[in-house]
Amino acid sequence: MLRPVVDDGSERFRPARQGMPYSRRRSRLSDRAIRELRSCDVSNEVKTRMPGFFERATARVTHMIAAALLVAAAAPALAEAPRFDLPIACTLGVDCFVQNHVDADPGPRAADFGCLQRTYDGHKGIDIRIPDDAAMRHGVAVLAAADGTVLRLRDGMDDSSVRNGGKPDIEGRECGNGLVIDHGEGWTTQYCHLKKDSIVVEPGDKVARGAKLGEVGLSGRTAFPHVHLGIRKDDAIIDPMTGAATASGSRCGVERHPLWSPAVDSAIARQDVSLLNAGFAAGAVSMKAIDEGSAAISAGSTDMPALVFYARVTWLRAGDVMALTLDGPDGREIVADVAERVSRLKAQMMRFAGKRRPAQGWEPGRYTARLRVLRGADTVLETEHGIELR
Repeated sequence: MLRPVVDDGSERFRPARQGMPYSRRRSRLSDRAIRELRSCDVSNEVKTRMPGFFERATARVTHMIAAALLVAAAAPALAEAPRFDLPIACTLGVDCFVQNHVDADPGPRAADFGCLQRTYDGHKGIDIRIPDDAAMRHGVAVLAAADGTVLRLRDGMDDSSVRNGGKPDIEGRECGNGLVIDHGEGWTTQYCHLKKDSIVVEPGDKVARGAKLGEVGLSGRTAFPHVHLGIRKDDAIIDPMTGAATASGSRCGVERHPLWSPAVDSAIARQDVSLLNAGFAAGAVSMKAIDEGSAAISAGSTDMPALVFYARVTWLRAGDVMALTLDGPDGREIVADVAERVSRLKAQMMRFAGKRRPAQGWEPGRYTARLRVLRGADTVLETEHGIELR
């Protein structure tokens, strides 16, 4: 936004001053200074010799006081907020991924902090997922995001994806197995969807930042293994990407004052399209098999019926293209599959491409597959994978 600045009768433009960080938005006027300003007076001589000056000066001072008090009252008390670490033992973008952000749109639509729809309407936290059920069975720790005291918890609910059907009645228990930690000064964190019987703390326990609380699971209302982290201040939902309370009427695209530690904030903010799963199979691949961790083979034989490469990615944008290729041991391309441009934002997308066994069988050696996600003229994701056929 540009604002006109009048100078000696001419007009030029300068950028509007950006808002100061929350921690610096407090009034620089002390209580004593404000009292002195309120009690100041102008002599009768000035009133007489400069008609209207007193009224203008008084109005200006009053306006300054009101503005200072308003800023001081409205500035969120984020200077005292704890800084939160990742609530899961993983490396973002490698073996865990942000699937959903806090919904920053107060209306019926959904938008994350960056005005993309990487969330859903009314979502009150951030979802960090792991690749599949196999990773969940292996065990991925849920960690305390900051120092605090365990307030309450629930455990004992089964791990079962809503995609499998037959989900028992969980009304009022959508969080599944989970807990709440008090960080003081009205700040709390809530952790949801933990694995059954994995919680290792009790109400009243003091926990340190990074302490294990339990493990990632599939309990409650969820379709994939992940931990849901909700952050609140005085029971108001806070978006950790912006520091803003969702009930304040704030919208996406606001100035960010993240509550994450700097390294975590940087990793989450730069996450774009992410590769969830990729591998080779001996036939057609289903999403269910990928979720269960049963789709991939680690090695193959020269007489296997087919050689298939599959990949699943998150958050393709409208216009993105997902391309798969497969090369033989001699480097020649034997499969090329280029999907049509996606028409809208995709929370996740899976494709597979392959070839049936040649009549003479597969040539032994290493086969190489590549995944590329194209966005216009740019390649925003590129990975390479290999398998030996003997």
